[in-house]
Amino acid sequence: MSPLRQSSPASSAAASTRRTRTPAVDAACAEAVDLARDAAEETAWPTRVGEHLGLRGEGDRVVTHDFACLDPAYRGWRWAVTVTRAARAKNVTVDEVVLLPDDGALLAPPWVPWLERLRPGDLGPGDLLPTAPDDVRLAPGYTQVDDATDHENQWELGLGRVRVLSREGRDEAAERWYEGTAGPRAPIAASAPAQCSTCGFYVPLAGEMRLVFGVCANEYAPDDGRVVSADHGCGAHSEAVVVPPVSEHNPPVIDELGYDVVPEDTPADSEAEEALGHS
Repeated sequence: MSPLRQSSPASSAAASTRRTRTPAVDAACAEAVDLARDAAEETAWPTRVGEHLGLRGEGDRVVTHDFACLDPAYRGWRWAVTVTRAARAKNVTVDEVVLLPDDGALLAPPWVPWLERLRPGDLGPGDLLPTAPDDVRLAPGYTQVDDATDHENQWELGLGRVRVLSREGRDEAAERWYEGTAGPRAPIAASAPAQCSTCGFYVPLAGEMRLVFGVCANEYAPDDGRVVSADHGCGAHSEAVVVPPVSEHNPPVIDELGYDVVPEDTPADSEAEEALGHS
């Protein structure tokens, strides 16, 4: 076996130069300005095509001609027509015609995912807001243990206040909240994927109220910062992590060439239908 030959630095530099060399401009393709203009005008019709802006070599026997775009809706854009010819052939053909933006061209704004475009109050009845599995606003329940947990069961003595809410006042408030828009019979709760009691953004109230009511802490939910019942719900539930994919159908294909033969009714069939009382 012959030993492996190591390439010298000079040969590596030469190979790199060959790979990055600027393609030569083919003379026949460079002269095909009229052919490129006709292709651009055919594509841009009924809008006219402007002056020839220049050309550039794209590869061996491949040249792109640039023309100014006169469409007022595409200011700062240009028509790029790529022409080519086969090896040892004189006939030049059009490869593609595209509309490309130049510096200062009017472009669409960068795409922003819909979850980042969403604002508080956008969620309505029937809408479903998925929550990412790694949402920083949520954490496993067993990890959220602190000193306040032991104080939630303490009964309020009313110290520091002259009067506190009576049982009658509490019952009236509970009935009002439960029968209102934050209760289980609200339109948005009817189409919710789950109840608020199982939502990570649900913060129970203190005292006896915690058995039925809590506060919503989801900024995207319509009830953010409001008291909701435990069996209330909306589409911004913390466990709504997956949205069913929307089915996209292609436009219907109409067969304009084929046809179906439909048999005509014979006179005997018509007389039979009239005898049975059908007209």
